[in-house]
Amino acid sequence: MKKKLETKLNDDLRPAYDLSTLKDGVRGKYAQRFKAGTTLFLLSPDVAKYFPDDQAVNSALKTLVGIAKVQFRHAH
Repeated sequence: MKKKLETKLNDDLRPAYDLSTLKDGVRGKYAQRFKAGTTLFLLSPDVAKYFPDDQAVNSALKTLVGIAKVQFRHAH
């Protein structure tokens, strides 16, 4: 007979959570995007304030990629 392992949860962070703010959460909100191959990134708050939505982020990144390609071509 195998001996049962007893584990204790370390609950030292749980009292700090405000669970009332989590009541409107949607489980699996981005699951379909994830399955489709979308990559999600978390922007720092100081950066995110300049980008109202994902289209703004993509536009800025595409511009940056274009500049990088031009710089790379001129460097070689």
